[in-house]
Amino acid sequence: MKYLLSVLSLFISLYTTAQISRVQKVSLILDTDIGPDYDDVGAMAVMHALADRGEVKPLAVIASNKNALVAPTIEIINNYFGRPEIPVAAPKGKAPDMGAPQKWPEMLLAKYPHKIKSTDEVPDAVETYRKILASQPDQSVTIVTVGFLTNLSNLLNSGPDKFSALSGTDLVKRKVKEVVAMAGAFPKGREFNVMIDSVASENVFAKWPTQITFSGVEIGNGIKTGLKLIANESLDSPVKHVYALAIPLSKNDSEGRMSWDQTAVLVAIRGAQHYFDLKRGKIVINGGTNEWRDDPMGPHAYLTQKMGFKELGMVIESLMMQKGSGK
Repeated sequence: MKYLLSVLSLFISLYTTAQISRVQKVSLILDTDIGPDYDDVGAMAVMHALADRGEVKPLAVIASNKNALVAPTIEIINNYFGRPEIPVAAPKGKAPDMGAPQKWPEMLLAKYPHKIKSTDEVPDAVETYRKILASQPDQSVTIVTVGFLTNLSNLLNSGPDKFSALSGTDLVKRKVKEVVAMAGAFPKGREFNVMIDSVASENVFAKWPTQITFSGVEIGNGIKTGLKLIANESLDSPVKHVYALAIPLSKNDSEGRMSWDQTAVLVAIRGAQHYFDLKRGKIVINGGTNEWRDDPMGPHAYLTQKMGFKELGMVIESLMMQKGSGK
């Protein structure tokens, strides 16, 4: 009986979410630190799965982590899903440089062909942001950041260039619709993405001129994915291979990996209202620790639970099991 209820619940979740899409396709830039953790791989899979459904147009995948294996990893995942044309960029100046303790990027690079050999080969993150934003309609671009705030801070601080006569802040104000960030712990706490480049985090959250919606660490903590992905015998994907390698290496992942980054991508594309409630106000950063100030007219909001975490996990994991069309 429990098995039948579980299957029914999954069917209902998949049927319901299959009907969800915004009237207009979302134009999306994904900013990721893909490396220190592997939920970024799941997040990229969610983005590509929803692109296959016509819900999102990925404009770029931009790394906030300058580790040498990051850009090749992004390329491999884009290629698997049949989108090798998506621009890839990374920071050129001072930025975090963090690898994966489970060595899953090394596994991917050994297993899959890739043209990019090292992250230092790809274009500059801020230049790529400015080029893409300048070419898009006003208030049309959604940015989802699931890593460090380094690039967004540098973008705000950027000046006019060959792509736009606007300052970084003015370019963002004109072209960006919203930001969804996997960052922070709510209503108060200390979270990895905020902490690693706390100066950038403070700059972005104090000065960013459009709405920011936060998926805090407490949201992803409760949503476990990966076990069904690994058990799917019909699937042969880099996403599955990463989870199959990494999950057994941690006792904490025996029920699946926590799904922080996937929630931000899901909300950026489909909107929060289908899955979460929102608390509006303003985030305040102090040395890598965040606090929250309630304000019904505030520029920020954070997600609070509405749909059950188990059901959300089924929605996310079904997207992570999307089969690619690339060679």
